[in-house]
Amino acid sequence: MAPGTEEEVRRGVLYLIGARGTGKSTVGRALAARLGWSFADADEHLEAAAGTTIADIFQRQGEAAFRELEAAALAELSERERHVIATGGGVVLREANHDRLAKGFVVWLQATPEDAFARMQSDPTTAGRRPNLTSTGGVEELRSIMAAREPFYRALADYALDTTDRTPADAAEAIVSAWARTL
Repeated sequence: MAPGTEEEVRRGVLYLIGARGTGKSTVGRALAARLGWSFADADEHLEAAAGTTIADIFQRQGEAAFRELEAAALAELSERERHVIATGGGVVLREANHDRLAKGFVVWLQATPEDAFARMQSDPTTAGRRPNLTSTGGVEELRSIMAAREPFYRALADYALDTTDRTPADAAEAIVSAWARTL
């Protein structure tokens, strides 16, 4: 996939997709700083708009309601210019979101399930904000979710980057280089 129209490229919207723990928020902040742009975390945006955590939304309203809120957050954030947007890991599950993502440069961040889980464990906010999405939880849940979503990530990505052994600054530099080659 190539970047969108010249106008969309000038607007500059870079989307980070991928499973939990692959570094979307951390790399996104580093990438935005590297570009001198703004950063938005779609999950944080959704929680602020809803006034509660994602875990609470899942518990009280269910996954379908959460996916509606996730799509609304993406729609709102997609209108911004010169932004790096860290999407929720499941944003790729809705076809309606695919058109929005296609209007920017989409980077698929990858990591091993073990590395992603270790990152999640080291983040003190993850447990309280993120529900398990399967009955297994942990590394097995990540392995299952990554495998199920991989075709979507692959189809939508303009560039894929394994973050397993990269610092956020190194990942940001690799993304800037990849994006620059498309301009």
